[in-house]
Amino acid sequence: MNPSPYSRLHVELDAGVATVTLDNPPVNVLDVVLMREVRHFLGQARDDPHVRVIVFQSADPEFFIAHVDMTLIDEPHAFDDIAKEAPAGLNPFQALGELIRAQPQVTIVKLEGLARGGGAEFVAAADMTFAAIGRAGLAQCEALMGIIPGGGATQYLSQRMTRGRALEVILGADLIDAATAERYGWVNRALPADELGGFVDRIARDIAALPQGVVAAAKKAIPPAWSPDGFRREHEAWADLFALPAAATLIRGGLRAGAQTRAGERNLERLLRDLGQSLGLAAT
Repeated sequence: MNPSPYSRLHVELDAGVATVTLDNPPVNVLDVVLMREVRHFLGQARDDPHVRVIVFQSADPEFFIAHVDMTLIDEPHAFDDIAKEAPAGLNPFQALGELIRAQPQVTIVKLEGLARGGGAEFVAAADMTFAAIGRAGLAQCEALMGIIPGGGATQYLSQRMTRGRALEVILGADLIDAATAERYGWVNRALPADELGGFVDRIARDIAALPQGVVAAAKKAIPPAWSPDGFRREHEAWADLFALPAAATLIRGGLRAGAQTRAGERNLERLLRDLGQSLGLAAT
């Protein structure tokens, strides 16, 4: 048996369904290695006739993808190699979302824990997401770091929900529970936690068992919206804010206050709000 090429992913294939388990302790941050491995897996699976559905889940029931690794604030060139592979007009985070959306297989997220920032954008990029009531949560909390989402959220959310709700998610920067996320259109369904696994397994297997060509035809007939200008506007707005002193101050301060620890991540929004107040960066 060949050794696994992955250190952050566990991949199992059964009956046409590839189950990809994200495993990047302590809280599954989206770091360079995890992003590289997800990109590699998607590339390998793209032309594999044995893979018809891809289910993403987390080895940690509390966190799906916490968010992009905040320590990268002090490693500005960490994503340079990935950036070289990104299509023109997309930054590395936007390119990951678009890679997921362009996958010929159906992509499903089984959301049992929390997904914020880049993790929430990963969820929005997938074809379908099913979330556990009482356990799953989604947030675009970048505003609390002095920036806006820069990995596609402004585009994905405006396609999934009304403009007012997208602005609420981005500027309200609150953690959204599974039932509300379903009502807003962020996820397909919110299900009781003890029913989530069985439901996702059934729908994934049912889709994988469809006659050849049906999945490709459906994805071709219902293409994801694509707006190069929208992604450009998002990146420019994100980059302009990221260059301001407040962003670095809040991100580094958040790390010192407990971000990316299990305790800090359980109520990250409150941690960041309190930090902004204490630093005098919150508007009064």
